[in-house]
Amino acid sequence: MSLTIKLTITPRVINLNLHPRQRTKIPAYSLGFRPKPIYHSNALVPILYSNKQPRMSQASVSGSVIKSYLIEPDGGVLVDVIVSESERGSKALEAESLPKVRLAKIDVEWVHVISEGWASPLKGFMRENEYLQSLHFNSLRMQNGTVVNMSLPIVLAIDDETKKNIGSSKDVGLVGPDGDLLAILRRTWAEISREEMFYAAGKWTPGFYFDFPLLGSSPASLPVEIYKHNKEERIARTWGTTAPGLPYVEEFITPAGNWLIGGDLEVLKTIKYNDGLDHYRLSPQQLREEFDRRQADAVFAFQLRNPVHNGHALLMNDTRRRLLEMGYKNPILLLHPLGGFTKADDVPLDVRMKQHSKVLEDGVLDPETTIVSIFPSPMHYAGPTEVQWHAKARINAGANFYIVGRDPAGMGHPTEKRDLYDPDHGKKVLSMAPGLEKLNILPFRVAAYDTMAKKMAFFDPSRSKDFLFISGTKVGTISGRNNIRIDNCFCFYGCKRVKAIARKLTSIDIDKEYGNSKKTGLMHILMRTYARTGENPPDGFMCPGGWEVLVKYYERLQAEEATPAAVSA
Repeated sequence: MSLTIKLTITPRVINLNLHPRQRTKIPAYSLGFRPKPIYHSNALVPILYSNKQPRMSQASVSGSVIKSYLIEPDGGVLVDVIVSESERGSKALEAESLPKVRLAKIDVEWVHVISEGWASPLKGFMRENEYLQSLHFNSLRMQNGTVVNMSLPIVLAIDDETKKNIGSSKDVGLVGPDGDLLAILRRTWAEISREEMFYAAGKWTPGFYFDFPLLGSSPASLPVEIYKHNKEERIARTWGTTAPGLPYVEEFITPAGNWLIGGDLEVLKTIKYNDGLDHYRLSPQQLREEFDRRQADAVFAFQLRNPVHNGHALLMNDTRRRLLEMGYKNPILLLHPLGGFTKADDVPLDVRMKQHSKVLEDGVLDPETTIVSIFPSPMHYAGPTEVQWHAKARINAGANFYIVGRDPAGMGHPTEKRDLYDPDHGKKVLSMAPGLEKLNILPFRVAAYDTMAKKMAFFDPSRSKDFLFISGTKVGTISGRNNIRIDNCFCFYGCKRVKAIARKLTSIDIDKEYGNSKKTGLMHILMRTYARTGENPPDGFMCPGGWEVLVKYYERLQAEEATPAAVSA
């Protein structure tokens, strides 16, 4: 049982609960206080054990059209900071006149994320108060006291020279890697610092994420906000370790500048990559419209950064079956591969999208009830911290169910032969995370290769010896012809157990090919080897069309890797 109390305050001047000798008076707003425990239970628990259909928001309109807007975006409004066509010319001229910050490719990906509302209610790169809330609380507190999840800091780093060039300018222009003007970063009234709050109101009000003007403050006199980039603190709190070898850290944080700049974005035009995949990059608004067009009454999201095998498909199809049994009429799957930065040994996005297309073409997933779209966020490999971001972004896209498996967003420890995160903590954290209470979390059922049925099936403990565990990143794999099983071991190239098994499964020199310093799933080794030898994986592991895409990719990869060796010889 839960108790909801809504307090409505009529417009007048109210006192915030500060020190009795010095209270701050601000104009009152209608505040809806809804006391809830921070740690909440899985919303599906009562559903799974009852025959009652869960309540849906706006289940129908006029009794006929089913609405897909089943879940409000964080903050109540989907952020869109892309300027209108009529304003684009004048904004571009203004941006040209401003001090410039040159963006790296990773920064452009974050501009894309912010501009379309994936991070709603965030309207730009984080200011210091937002950054600290995200870093320490994994959330932002809104004006009305509600909390939205924001587990990853979304920030823009600059170096000393850029900081000096900006000087006291109130706004800056953002320039892409190719020199194109992309956006304006503005200092707005939302960026009032603690000292400025003292000046404006006489006393700082702690605990609120301000998204409204305070009294008579004058934003016109305030420059963009620049603050210190404490890299060690950011890394430690985001990943839980400062060990060397974290992909995102080594690529983007370690070489980044020592300052962060925050402000609201005005993006001059929609971010495009011109890589032949832009038609897959549907914004949250476009996805909500597509859910509406398909008359969805439930939307369940599945994120992945690997090719889809039949075990994944089994989970997704079973989720739809479960939702139908709950009483939903048309649940729609959002198959949502991550499209931003991924580490070097992950399968590239273009290959994954071709493979996903074949999964639909071969009928493994139903095209009528599946939407394939690219999620533009970069990948951090930050485990339970990052999976909250992945879930939160899908709320903004309109999904009210989120599928989570073992070790979501995880990776192997960069210096030790073990997982960096407990594989069960991701789903546990999602069930407790502040700001995610309105999202239904659907934990994976364990799928494995059934050697008797020769297909992927849900694991049956009563005949455990008949099952082989196959995965693209971890715990990975087996060759049907050898009866060798790997269970609960992260697949390091340097792991003696994995190397010994790989030697039995393949004819390649494991030590020569991979070395002790590299890490990835054994599936990666086997797919490379199968591609080289022309062998197929166990029957029923992956649809033939999807497997063919991967074979061609690994053949091309091997040819590219062999070219330097041939030249040097």
